Amino acid sequence: MPGVPAASSFPDRYGRDVLSSTPPAHHRRRPVATEVPARKDLVVEEASTGFTGAVTRVEKIAGELVVELEDGRGVRRTFPLGPGFMIDGKPVVLTRAVAQQAPVRKRSASGSVYVEGARARTARASRIWVEGTHDAELVQKVWGHDLRIEGVVVEQLEGADNLVERVQEFAPSPTRRLGILVDHLVPGSKESRIAQQVMRLPGAAGNVIVLGHPYVDVWQAVKPARVGLDRWPHVPKGTDIKIGTLTALGWPHGDKHDVGLGWKRILETVRSYADVEPTLSGRIEELIDFVTVD
Repeated sequence: MPGVPAASSFPDRYGRDVLSSTPPAHHRRRPVATEVPARKDLVVEEASTGFTGAVTRVEKIAGELVVELEDGRGVRRTFPLGPGFMIDGKPVVLTRAVAQQAPVRKRSASGSVYVEGARARTARASRIWVEGTHDAELVQKVWGHDLRIEGVVVEQLEGADNLVERVQEFAPSPTRRLGILVDHLVPGSKESRIAQQVMRLPGAAGNVIVLGHPYVDVWQAVKPARVGLDRWPHVPKGTDIKIGTLTALGWPHGDKHDVGLGWKRILETVRSYADVEPTLSGRIEELIDFVTVD
């Protein structure tokens, strides 16, 4: 209309349009404070006082959690834990840090650290020999992980009577070591005499080790409590140790099949080295160490 000023020329008496999508500066949202654990040495500023320092500790005083800060001059002050702090100019809420638990290391049956996903090492030239199938199965069940990681092969002798000849054929050397486990290695036994003969062979010194346990059979190296016994039964001399043991346990013992099932039943109770007598487990550890020396 002629003579009427344009609307834009009048001062805005009522402020901005309330339906506008752009908020006024004084109505814009303040920065949202984020929660930060008050870990030791974290540098923060207490907003109301401007005091800046590193976190030294969080403790409860008179029922209230407080955080202690230490500035560059060594001055320490405490403040209520929570809002009212700044990091790099941004508001934060300090919270109590939760202690981080050390990761639990998985252990193998032998007690060693279990290496997850590790591939078996290429077999070494060095070997561990044991007398029979049951010895080998027990060693593999408890120490199998270690043997795979170290690349150690366990072989059966089927008895110690031909041990001298077997060692001669093996031709031990510094790069081809031989660790031998025998049953009933006690003074005066047949096994102790064979062990002495082996150690007198050329090349045996430093390259061959013969260790053993005091039991007539490796069955007795499993702790008797695993099958509900206080001690393994006494088997009269002249009676097969396995048959005599099964008989005393009241388990089937008529033939080799029963013996195999009996051993399987015993072996299934073994969960780790803790279920094996130290007089055996210690010898196995020594053998592994001996043949894995580079």
